[in-house]
Amino acid sequence: MARKPEVLHEKRAVNYDEVHWKTLARLRERAADILLPLQEGGIKSHVYGSLARGDVSKSSDIDIIVPHAVSSYRIEIILSFGTRRELVQATPSSVLKGHLHLDNEIVVSFPMFKMMSREREFYQWGGMINLDDILNHNRVPGVDKRLILIEPTERGHIEQGVIGYESYAAKKLGVSVSIAQERTRVLARRDEVGRTGVYRTYLLKDDETFEEAAKSLADSDPALRRTIKRRE
Repeated sequence: MARKPEVLHEKRAVNYDEVHWKTLARLRERAADILLPLQEGGIKSHVYGSLARGDVSKSSDIDIIVPHAVSSYRIEIILSFGTRRELVQATPSSVLKGHLHLDNEIVVSFPMFKMMSREREFYQWGGMINLDDILNHNRVPGVDKRLILIEPTERGHIEQGVIGYESYAAKKLGVSVSIAQERTRVLARRDEVGRTGVYRTYLLKDDETFEEAAKSLADSDPALRRTIKRRE
């Protein structure tokens, strides 16, 4: 079940128990096993979300983003395995992304063409770290799906509401106020009408490359062609 937006005016402290710290260490170790070969292959990648902030649970996924368009062949040959490959586009005007699911826990995302600054800010909004951060046990602030700002502490984290405090959260995370306002609006809307879904999800065939599938979709969809042309 999706986590609902929460209005929180006071700060509250959350302390992690031993099980939590062990779960965080296990998930980060698995993430490092993916980030390291990508880095060695010259591909910059990051972990984002709860794994970057530290507020993980046993059901947390390992979400990895390659923030720049690179050949999908390079990514697949480095990682050499995957259980599902798909193209996802949130809206007709947003970037088309490849999703390489390595198992039920790990997904590597990468843009099929240039990302806009607002799209890159989305990952910074949720908290984003690189391989060095993982190896140095760094955690960073970010906002979860409840619209709660998570600020790491030595014992766990401090929670503070974002609704009504968008400017503060944006400044804390180094992103534009507009992305804070947008995420508040989107998640509040999702809470009101239910899951809003995405504009497009396309499951690749076994013998199909990400680039071939993206070209086929663009050939049949004028809106996608316009989006790609604007990015160029």
